[in-house]
Amino acid sequence: MCGIVGIVSSEQCNQQIYDSLLLLQHRGQDSSGIATMDGSVFHINKSKGQVREAYRTRDMRALIGKIGLGHVRYATKGAAHKEEEAQPFYVNAPYGIILVHNGNLTNTRELERELFKVDKRHTNSSSDTEMLLNVLATELNSEIQGKEITPEDLFNSVKSVHKRVEGSYASIALIAGHGLLAFRDPFGIRPLVIGKRISDSHKTEWIVASESLVIENNDYQIVRDVEPGEAIFITSSGEFFSQQCADNPQLFPCSFEYVYLARPDSIMNGISVYESRLRMGDLLAETIKKQVSLGDIDVVMPIPDSSRPSAMQVARQLGIEYREGFFKNRYVGRTFIMPGQSLRKRSVRQKLNAMSTEFRNKNVLIVDDSVVRGTTSQQIVQMARSAGANKVTFTSAAPPIRYPHVYGINMPSRNELIAYDKNVSQIEDTLCIDKMIYQEINDLKKAIVKDSKIKDLDLSCFTGNYVTGTVTDDYLSWVEENSMS
Repeated sequence: MCGIVGIVSSEQCNQQIYDSLLLLQHRGQDSSGIATMDGSVFHINKSKGQVREAYRTRDMRALIGKIGLGHVRYATKGAAHKEEEAQPFYVNAPYGIILVHNGNLTNTRELERELFKVDKRHTNSSSDTEMLLNVLATELNSEIQGKEITPEDLFNSVKSVHKRVEGSYASIALIAGHGLLAFRDPFGIRPLVIGKRISDSHKTEWIVASESLVIENNDYQIVRDVEPGEAIFITSSGEFFSQQCADNPQLFPCSFEYVYLARPDSIMNGISVYESRLRMGDLLAETIKKQVSLGDIDVVMPIPDSSRPSAMQVARQLGIEYREGFFKNRYVGRTFIMPGQSLRKRSVRQKLNAMSTEFRNKNVLIVDDSVVRGTTSQQIVQMARSAGANKVTFTSAAPPIRYPHVYGINMPSRNELIAYDKNVSQIEDTLCIDKMIYQEINDLKKAIVKDSKIKDLDLSCFTGNYVTGTVTDDYLSWVEENSMS
C-alpha cells in the first residue's frame, strides 16, 4: 500500500502536498516524494524515510508550481532501501509525464518484455510504478501522433492501459504544460477520492487523494470517489473532465483497507472506516459468545490503535469491562509495514508495553484487527503473560489470512502467514494462547458493505479468490521466490 495525493490549485501547492503526505504517513514510511509543475517545468524531490525527515526548507522552496502530486511509499515491489525506487517516476516523452501509483501490478513479467522488445522502452528500476508510467507514455504517444493533446486522447490512452495492465492501481500523473490525470483500475481495488473548493479568488481548486481525511483536512469538500476504470483530467486552469475507460468496470474494494490500512476518520467508497470497524466488533462479539463462557473473561483489551473501535464494541456487546492494558509508543511506526521479520520483531517491543496493573491475575480477551504473520501477536501474548495475565483469549476482527495479498500489501509468501497451513488449534499452540477466535468471512463482508452501494469486496487474502481473475499458481510461486521479506 501507498498514499497518493494530487492537487490543482490557484496558488503554490507545495505546502498542501506536504501536509497531505503527513496525513497519509500511516500508508507508507519507507520513502516519500513530491513533484510540482510550473508551466511545463517539473520540480521533484524524493527521499528515504518519513515525511518530516525528508524535506528541508530549501527543498520546499524549490518545489514551485500550482499543480503537484505526492507519494508515501510502503514497498511491495522494488527494494525498500533504494532511494531510486521512491516515487514519483518521470519520463520525458510525450511532453513529460510524472506519475505516482498505489497498488500492485500482477503481470510485470509480461510487461517488462513488452516494454523492452515491442515499445523499445527501458525501465531502470524493479518498480511496477515505472512500468505503469511507461505503458501510459507509450499509449499516449501512440494516441496523439504528433498532434496537440486533448482530454479524449488521455482517456483513450487510459483505455489502452486497462487492456495491457493487470492488478490494482490508483494513479495520479502530471502531463507537462497541460494538467493532472488520475485513474483507477477496473475493479476499484485501491481507493481514490476527489475533492474541490472555491479559492478566495473564486477559482475552482481540486484535490485527488487516497483517503477522504486528506480532502477534509485541507478544507476541500468531498465530491465523490473515482469510479473503477474511470479516468479524470483536470487542466492547469481547473477545468474538470471525466470518462469511464474500462469495458466492464466492477467495484471490488480491498477489505484490508477497512480492517487495518486506512485511518478510521476516512470515508472510502461511501463507507466510513470507523463505523465499519465498529460493526466488525459487533459481529465478532456474536462469534465469541458461541465459543467461550463469558464468565471466564474479566476484561477486553485492544491492541492500539486500529483494533480499538472493534474492541470497544466487543466489550459493549459482551457486557464486559473495557480496559487499555497496552501502552503505545507513538514514535515507532506501524510494525506491519516494516520490511523484514527481524525488524518487525524488534519493533514490537519498542512499540508496545503491557501495564501489569491491568493484567495481573485476570482472564484477558485481547482484540486485534488481524493476525498476519503472527510475529506481533506472539510477542503481545508473551507480554500479557509476563504482566501477570491468568488466561489469554486472542481474537481477530478479520478472518484467518491464508493466502498472499497480491494487490498492494506486503503478504507475498504463503509460508509467512501463520494461518496458511495451520488449523485454529495449531495457531493457539504457536501463539501460546488459551483460545483463538477469528471473525467469520461473511460477517466481515457484512460489517464493511452494510448500507452501501458495494455488493462485493476483494477478500482474496482470506479466500484465495483473486477478483482480477488473472492470478495463477505460477505467479504466486514467482512472487514468493522474489519476495523481499
